[in-house]
Order: sequence, then structure tokens, then C-alpha cells
Amino acid sequence: MRTLPDYPWDTLTPYRERAAQHPGGTVDLSIGTPVDPAPELIREALTAASDAHGYPTTHGTAEVREAIVAWYARRRGVEGLDPQAVLPTVGSKEFIAWLPTLLGLGAGDVVVRPSVAYPTYDIGALLCGAEAVAADDLDELDESVRSRVKLVWTNSPANPTGAVLDVPALKRIADQGRALGAIVCADECYAELGWDRWDDAEHGGTGQQVPCLLDPAVSGGEPTGLLSVYSLSKQSNLAGYRAAFAVGDPQLIATLVNTRKHAGMIVPGPVQHAMAVALGDDAHVEEQKARYRRRREVLLPALRGAGYTVDSSQAGLYLWTRRSDVDPAVATADDSWALLGELADLGIVAGPGVFYGEAGNGYVRVALTAPCAAVDEAARRLDSAARG
Repeated sequence: MRTLPDYPWDTLTPYRERAAQHPGGTVDLSIGTPVDPAPELIREALTAASDAHGYPTTHGTAEVREAIVAWYARRRGVEGLDPQAVLPTVGSKEFIAWLPTLLGLGAGDVVVRPSVAYPTYDIGALLCGAEAVAADDLDELDESVRSRVKLVWTNSPANPTGAVLDVPALKRIADQGRALGAIVCADECYAELGWDRWDDAEHGGTGQQVPCLLDPAVSGGEPTGLLSVYSLSKQSNLAGYRAAFAVGDPQLIATLVNTRKHAGMIVPGPVQHAMAVALGDDAHVEEQKARYRRRREVLLPALRGAGYTVDSSQAGLYLWTRRSDVDPAVATADDSWALLGELADLGIVAGPGVFYGEAGNGYVRVALTAPCAAVDEAARRLDSAARG
């Protein structure tokens, strides 16, 4: 039996207790769990499909696969995808954790993930006995490692940093991975939440879409060896539905569908219908993005005014924050925990950057997923601390 590390969020208990001592109580900005309601039209779709007396299809209904293809064309700039090359998944975390196993990876194989990354990429490698290696460029790796690379993860927009890979950067990774004979899989679940240049023109951006791994400018119009993964948890507040999907290389998808049939890894039928309805409606996505934009516009200046620096954070639900007087090039894990304690004394709970690899030392992840009233309260406390 493989032994997994303890779940990292359990280590926050002392900081939660410390924050709870604040006279105004705790403002929890640590977890990226949606707090806003699931849109009514999606709940109605779920109810309408609730007479699900038969087994659902592992590959997904034609309805949901066609909705996914239409969504990629409309929202991601990727046209002409094959509905057969689409796979609904039980949330994106499940797919990320089990993909190395489902691909048959094992001892001696290498899974590459970004230097600052969501821990589940490492867990996926650990579950199948492969080796997880952190790198943002495959040319950084020794030949002894490069020759064993079987899976490369990209995460753009990134959790926790909010960094976005532009087309040349994404294409470079895709080309490097395929040249090694590796599968390149892009975790893109924050793609609808672009800020700064990735926001719409009305809010000072260019209106440019966050690049997708399957964009012809990245893939060369050829999906072989490529998979794009997306989730409706963030854009549609459907974390509780476990609604996600993978799209890309038709041969890979066919293999994964067959394996998942044997393993019983199936998205429930009512959820598949709700996904199709959600993907066909852009209005609720824009409404939710407006809520997150409003929270970001409150928290970002408050953090900066209190003496903190927010790096990257061009997209997604987090503000990647450090003390302005701490150089990230020499920061240690202690710097992250010290900053976490500093915020806890204000009654604010954040996520320590050390959860995301050594390159996260010195940082904390501040989430935009608390209710607006809680975000406003956090900003008031930061402003008060700045005034001394």
C-alpha cells in the first residue's frame, strides 16, 4: 500500500485558531471553494434530468459532448474538435490524480509539473509509483530525466499564482513534450477568469482569450499527444456537481474511455445534462466573473496598501502575495508561515505558499472566494493595519 502525505490543509488549524481570537472573528480567504449560488437554470436542468433510472454513459451523452465542442469553439477559440474526442470527468481533481495511473505509468517514469503547482500533480505521480519533477521548461532537465518523461502538466491560468502562459510559451512546452514522446496535459480550469490584459476592453483589458493548449497556434492544428482539462466548478459554481471534462487526442480519449468503463468512473446522468445546459449559457459566467472582479478590486489595493506585493495574479481566483521586503529568490518556508501568522493576527486566514512547492516560499495565496461582506471586512482590517 502506498503511503500518501498528510492532507496539507490540516496544518492550518493553529492559524485558524489564532485568527478566531480576533474580536471581529475570522475571515477565511484560504480555500478556493465557490460560495455563490449555482445558477437557477443549471439547478433546473439537474432537476429535469433527475429520473435517471438507467446507467449513464462513461463517454458522455452526445448532448454534453457536443456542448463541450461548441464551448471550445465559442469561448476558447478552438474550432472543429471531434465530439468523439471528449470525455466528461468526475471533477478535474479526480482526472489529474488518476491520469498517470490510467496511462499505465509506473516506476522509473517521470511526471513533470510547474515549479509552483497544485499538489495533486505530485499525488498523481505518487499513486502510480512514478517520479514527480518540478520544471517550467523541459530543457532545464538533465538528459537522464528527460528520457523518462511520460507526462507533462501545464496549468494556465495557474493555481496558486494566477500566471498565464501566452501562446509562444504554451507552444514551447507542447513542442518540447511531444518531441520527447510525452503526453502534454493542460489544466485550464480558470480560463474564463482573466484579469488585466486578459479581461474585456470595458475593464481595461484586450478582450483576448486566455490561450488554450488545443489552439491551432499552439498545437499546429494537430491534437496528438495533447489533452485539455476544464472544470465548471469555478465559472459556474458547480464544485458540488463534480462536473469537468478532458478533450484532445482522439486515441488517448478512446483509451481513457475504455479504461474508465472498466473502473466505473462515470459522471452521473443528471450532471451530464446540467453540464450541457451550463456550457450553452454565457450570461451566468459573466455574472460570476463580475462578482470575483468586484472582490479583486477591493482586496488587491488593500493588500498593496498594507505593505504587501502581489505577483502574477493575471487570472483566476487568487492573489499571490508576499511581504514587499522579502525577496522571493531567497525566501524560506518560514517566511510563508510568518506572513500567514501576521494575517491571522488580523483575523484573516490565507493559504501558505509552501503547499505548492519550494518556489512558493515566502508567499501566501489569498482567495477571492469569500462572500463580498467578508472580503470588505478583510480590506478594512488591512487598511486599519496600514494606518497603524
